[in-house]
Amino acid sequence: MSEVKVKWIKLSTTMFEDEKIRLIESMPEADTLLIIWIKLLAQAGKTNASGYIFLNENIPFTEDMLATLFNRPLNTVRMALGVFKKFGMIEIDDNHYINVVNWGNHQNLDRLEKIKEDTRKRVAAHRERKKQQTLSCNVTCNDDVTDIDKDLDKDLDKEIKNDYSPEKSQDSVQSIPYQEIVDYLNMRAKTNYKHTSKKTQGLIRARWKEGFGLTHFKQVIDIKTSQWIDNSEMSGYLRPITLFGTKFESYLNEKPVQRKGVFKGGTTNASNQKDSSFIDKYDFKKR
Repeated sequence: MSEVKVKWIKLSTTMFEDEKIRLIESMPEADTLLIIWIKLLAQAGKTNASGYIFLNENIPFTEDMLATLFNRPLNTVRMALGVFKKFGMIEIDDNHYINVVNWGNHQNLDRLEKIKEDTRKRVAAHRERKKQQTLSCNVTCNDDVTDIDKDLDKDLDKEIKNDYSPEKSQDSVQSIPYQEIVDYLNMRAKTNYKHTSKKTQGLIRARWKEGFGLTHFKQVIDIKTSQWIDNSEMSGYLRPITLFGTKFESYLNEKPVQRKGVFKGGTTNASNQKDSSFIDKYDFKKR
């Protein structure tokens, strides 16, 4: 089940008392810098990936892209990103992915949980009404009602998976196995990511709250490594931000690639060809 769509961000009424904001206000083009900061926060909300900002899990936003989206001069956007990074307001990793530091401060997490709970209750109430209709319906409509109820059960199972999944009920009192998940990724993809990274833990925790468990993480890792490990262009995307992002469930439903011999370069399937075309289009290999 996907996360609740974020349509708002939280701003503190004391934000202009913050030392970093006050320093920014003393700079040239201060107003533009602050507008860019708010736009970054809004974009992080749209992306809805624990504070990360990207076009998709495989394509980070470039300075040119942000200048276009924010309708601001490229040099100003570049200066703003430099200031925000220097002040510790954002982080930009080696692959040019932007992450808003302390993203939780800009989200009312309790409110998000309440939205999920309210949605679950509405679906449960709808199911109960349908069951009452089944009890009161005559024999001639039993087949139709049964079909409707089966469809409703499927929808309900999807909706409340996060709350009633046996896997989640068991794991709710246990710590999330960050190390086992990341160690498995490192072993399969021949990488060296740290399980203590707050960014990585945030991505794993977000998927865990959606009802996915250890087996699901390993399946996604197995599927994507089989597709990308021997592809010189795509193997670099065998990383937490790509595998454990918002496309996690989509990856989980893909089929692993089974092939003989060693694949050298090129692409493994249509999906990889599409990803590679994006890379070529924006010339990321030169960045």
